[in-house]
Amino acid sequence: MLDKITILGGRNKSGRREKISRLEIAAGDVLAVVGPTGSGKTQLISDIEQYDEEETLTGRSVLIGNQLADRNKNKKSRRYLVAQVSQNMNFVIDMSVEEFLLMHARVRGIEDPNPIIEEVLAITNHLSGEPVAFSTNLTQLSGGQSRALMVADVAIISNAPVVLIDEIENAGIDRLQALEILRGQGKIVLVVSHDPTLMLMAGKRVIMKNGGMEKICPTTAKEKRILADLVKVEKRVADLREQLRRGDSIGHGDSSVVNREREVGLYGQGVSALASEYQQGD
Repeated sequence: MLDKITILGGRNKSGRREKISRLEIAAGDVLAVVGPTGSGKTQLISDIEQYDEEETLTGRSVLIGNQLADRNKNKKSRRYLVAQVSQNMNFVIDMSVEEFLLMHARVRGIEDPNPIIEEVLAITNHLSGEPVAFSTNLTQLSGGQSRALMVADVAIISNAPVVLIDEIENAGIDRLQALEILRGQGKIVLVVSHDPTLMLMAGKRVIMKNGGMEKICPTTAKEKRILADLVKVEKRVADLREQLRRGDSIGHGDSSVVNREREVGLYGQGVSALASEYQQGD
């Protein structure tokens, strides 16, 4: 398993050197890539995916361990070092879920794939709202089911040590659980997101500006407390969503409504406290 990757800074859109000259990400770490639209988040992910050696407009280099990719013993299998999950992902292969998982397991050299693919299916159904069966054709999967299957596949079957996640907040899966599962497998995880909960789940954030890495922000103790509050609220929102999906009525005569209102107020306090902290730090 790869112990770390290192990004050596290049240039921003103005041609100036990036303020962050060296960024290391270790196995088991989660790095949030954040910034406004057009700030260079996708380009950073693309540079990492290609293990660039000053070959793009940014001029960045990516070290595998402590070596450039062309000097690393893994050069021939570089395409197996990175797996990507995005919100725009659907299968076009006409085969069943079981056939796909067995095929991938065999390609990865797994001798006894059956218990492995059972685990993948269990994780898929944990992340996705609507159950998936082994007999389900891949082309019949919804967008959320497809992404849940890919997260589970990347976590359990794929031996790619680096996982790039591109804006899965609207991907129709339990994104918080997905992130925890990938982190628990010792992957190097980079997540591009506008979602404050996902940002705070990361150990640190790289702030992108004008195409360059502008600043590194470790997640503070106060932010972790705010994250805990946000997660509680999101779990309640998830419960409400499931009730509505089942056709249940919510509101009148429901004693838990008062608790929900209190939690929504807690959410607002948390966001306000976080915004205040950022303003004081500027």
